[in-house]
Amino acid sequence: MTGLFDYTLALADDALISAQRMGWWISRAPQLEEDVALANIGLDQLGQARSLLAYAGQVEGAGRDEDALAYLRDERDFRNVHLVERDQSDFGVAMARLLLVGAWQCELYAALRTSADPTLAGVAGKAVKEVAYHLDHARQWVLRLGDGTDESHERMQAALDAEWPYLAELFDSSWLDPALVDSGVAVDPAGLRDAVLARVEPVVTEATLELPDVAAATGGGRRGLHTEQMGYLLAEMQHLTRSHPGATW
Repeated sequence: MTGLFDYTLALADDALISAQRMGWWISRAPQLEEDVALANIGLDQLGQARSLLAYAGQVEGAGRDEDALAYLRDERDFRNVHLVERDQSDFGVAMARLLLVGAWQCELYAALRTSADPTLAGVAGKAVKEVAYHLDHARQWVLRLGDGTDESHERMQAALDAEWPYLAELFDSSWLDPALVDSGVAVDPAGLRDAVLARVEPVVTEATLELPDVAAATGGGRRGLHTEQMGYLLAEMQHLTRSHPGATW
């Protein structure tokens, strides 16, 4: 069951950390309606994370529930990719990242709907509808900013250039137990690459932007090796629970 636990945890952590980053934009978005939109996207990601973390706890069988897995693990125990944990206090970066993550999750969950694991298939069946909206929302902003003013175009291109090196880690299969793929439980990340790029590239072109020609970042998040920003993110996310262990409302 270790392979299934690791796989479920990785997908859960991607969604959880993405939700935490998206929540930062509440009260900071450029428009009031965008505050609401980004809050809802964050809540969608949080819902996906909760379902996956709860299932990971069941698979592990060590008595850890979704709260314990979210709040009582240390940095090295998280398995999310670097893309979702890095700072995104620039709105263009947030939209570039949402475009990449949304495209990847659309393909991931679409494929995972036919998983041999009924729980993963059920989570994917609900999530695929949510991430389709996330992708469309990001697309509209990338088009608006990329094909807008000279300044918005320049900043949107810079944001895309900054995020692109971290896209490659989403397609890394080296950490995944191949038996899960062979048995139809998991989706091979490497097999999603072409479909994800087929979603992203037309948006970049329509936005009058250039596909970045940059080297892939090193990665390592799937093995618990994270960027400097991850520690600060977890300190904020976990502070209340760790300061008041066992507290209830």
